[in-house]
Amino acid sequence: MNTLDLIKAYYDAFNRRDREAMLALMSDDVVHDLNQGLRETGHEAFRLFLARMDRCYEETLRDVTVMASGDGQRAAAEYVVHGAYLSTDEGLPEAKGQRYVLPGGAFFEVRDGRIARVTNYYNLSDWISQVSAGA
Repeated sequence: MNTLDLIKAYYDAFNRRDREAMLALMSDDVVHDLNQGLRETGHEAFRLFLARMDRCYEETLRDVTVMASGDGQRAAAEYVVHGAYLSTDEGLPEAKGQRYVLPGGAFFEVRDGRIARVTNYYNLSDWISQVSAGA
């Protein structure tokens, strides 16, 4: 699978909420840089992150655009998150089912045909403003 197809498959699995399919596309030692947060490493850390996301948020990514370097070792994606805030996430405003629409992006490192690093970015202040207004 080429890099563009790999990243598209990752986002297709995300939108289907098929977490095991997402993990199958990642190296065992995958590095995950959380937006404005810590760096986590490995499948188990990513699985726990996904469980928290599934508990607190319901999200679908639309308008996904994927780009890759010529050698396929790096990729980037831009998308729009359409979501609902279901359960209060630690350190964030109270969840009451607020809806939000938020542009985001990610950078990827690909090694041996699998995702070795994913770094996500979105505007946290914009998200907080949206869910606070919807409270």
